[in-house]
Amino acid sequence: MNSHDTFKFAETHEWADIDNDGLVWVGISNHAQEALGDVMFFQAPKLGQQVKQGEAIATIESVKAASDIHAPISGEIVALNEAVDASPELVNEKPYAVWLFKIKPNSADSLTSELNQLLSLEKYNSGPGA
Repeated sequence: MNSHDTFKFAETHEWADIDNDGLVWVGISNHAQEALGDVMFFQAPKLGQQVKQGEAIATIESVKAASDIHAPISGEIVALNEAVDASPELVNEKPYAVWLFKIKPNSADSLTSELNQLLSLEKYNSGPGA
């Protein structure tokens, strides 16, 4: 995983990071976890599930509210973070170190195109993450 200043952000407050193996790690932003408060439950997408960019695919719940998690890119869910399943509060402790699931992109071309639609940390922090 890279430093969070290299992450790409969706306007719906998810972050995406490309690992060396070509998989995209997905988590929620610091802004999102602060707005949620104490996270109590995470309903992950299904392994093998095909997702489309922007589609609501998971749910995260706190004492304050429940919120959908959207796919920042299209592809297949290939890994789930079992630590978050067991201890969802980890998201509050280190939102940029705790990933929720990994997506295998449909293709390199679609990945590049979809990542270009996401925001840099600077644009996210001056817009939806402000």
